[in-house]
Amino acid sequence: MNIFGIGLPEMAVIMVLALLVFGPKKLPEIGRSMGKAIRGFQQASNEFESEFKREVEEIEQATTAPAKSEKITGTSEQG
Repeated sequence: MNIFGIGLPEMAVIMVLALLVFGPKKLPEIGRSMGKAIRGFQQASNEFESEFKREVEEIEQATTAPAKSEKITGTSEQG
């Protein structure tokens, strides 16, 4: 098990330190807020990725459309 380059022993040490520093009452609250932050980051990342793909597709369509119309009509600008 390797999460963010941290193995299981390192994860256990971090959890024990967090438990000692924050206490058992604050730890679930901190975990929830970290989970919400990670979820928000993932949603923003997915939105950015979909927007990027959409823009790339629009650019590809814009650049390939004139080439297709030249092949159909048989005209070119080399004359």
